[in-house]
Amino acid sequence: LYPLTALLKPIASTTLCRCYLRRFNKMVNVPKERRTYCASSKCKKHQVHKVTQYKAGKASNFAQGKRRYDSKQMGFGGQTKPVFHKKAKTTRKIVLRLECKKCKTRKQLVLKRTKHFELGAKKEAAGHQY
Repeated sequence: LYPLTALLKPIASTTLCRCYLRRFNKMVNVPKERRTYCASSKCKKHQVHKVTQYKAGKASNFAQGKRRYDSKQMGFGGQTKPVFHKKAKTTRKIVLRLECKKCKTRKQLVLKRTKHFELGAKKEAAGHQY
């Protein structure tokens, strides 16, 4: 009786890698308005939402982690915490910020990973242009 792993053929890592890359190469185009459910107590039904891309705010100098890091870095002794260098990901997860046009409630929606993202770009017609 052989273990199950011995019966399975090893999968070439290059095929996995190619599939992975092909999956994220597509351009993602999202309209600037979207009709979706608004969960606020005012609406509780599908409404038109304004779509924008989420962007992280400016980091505060007075957050506890930043204060702790700065105090540790003070004086002699060089860099005290590890600096991250081994960046592996080539794509980012896209986060949409949806704002209800009626009650102005905001919610966030995470999309899959992609390299190229556009918001409300016009689609070019396929085929010959006159």
